[in-house]
Amino acid sequence: MKLFPAIDLYGGKAVRLYKGNYNEMTVYSDNPVEIALDFKRQGAKYMHIVDLEGAKTGGTPNLETIKNIIENVGIFVEVGGGIRSLEVIDKYVQAGAKRVILGTSAVEDRAFLLKALELYGDKIAVGVDIKDGFVAIKGWTEKSTLNAFEFMKDLENIGVKTVICTDISKDGAMQGTNHDLYKKLSEELSINVIASGGVSSIEDVSKLKNQNVYGAIIGKAYYIKAIDLKTAIEVANDN
Repeated sequence: MKLFPAIDLYGGKAVRLYKGNYNEMTVYSDNPVEIALDFKRQGAKYMHIVDLEGAKTGGTPNLETIKNIIENVGIFVEVGGGIRSLEVIDKYVQAGAKRVILGTSAVEDRAFLLKALELYGDKIAVGVDIKDGFVAIKGWTEKSTLNAFEFMKDLENIGVKTVICTDISKDGAMQGTNHDLYKKLSEELSINVIASGGVSSIEDVSKLKNQNVYGAIIGKAYYIKAIDLKTAIEVANDN
């Protein structure tokens, strides 16, 4: 299983939100590049970055910070947060991102999603954020009418190779992740599923690996030192 330690960016700083609430933001570092270098020192081969400002506005306000991280760290980086145009996808790909994550745009604009897949293939992933069984959009501020599992099945059918699936109720809460959800997804879908939200212990990592989940994102647990990243990577047998 691949582990993706995460950096959420806001104003060029590494922050975390509690259950996606922008009013409950904790700043962990003014130097995200140093955080990323620490990921690498701990043995990380992959990293997950979200531009939280972009998620709200659709722009790329933290592009320079992301470029600096990619240039200085030299590991696989996937980027998400408000990516709603081919121009923005291209900016991130040109900056060196290996995978670009579409969220709201994949839900609301099927033509855009299909065009992105046509042009960029497996560099395109879709973030599926789940709230009460439905897909949440616009930085988790709205709940759509789409059933989350049916949406992921549809993504598989049109050629999406990777989904980043977040149970919002678990995100940042440090209460464990939704193992039943990821077990179901790994058994019933053939696409790569990256578990996100609530991965808060080595036991979570071990259990997800044993459920044959493709990948897992570690966020808050790293920042508050609830998980030793080096140990987690060894447990995941990250490759």
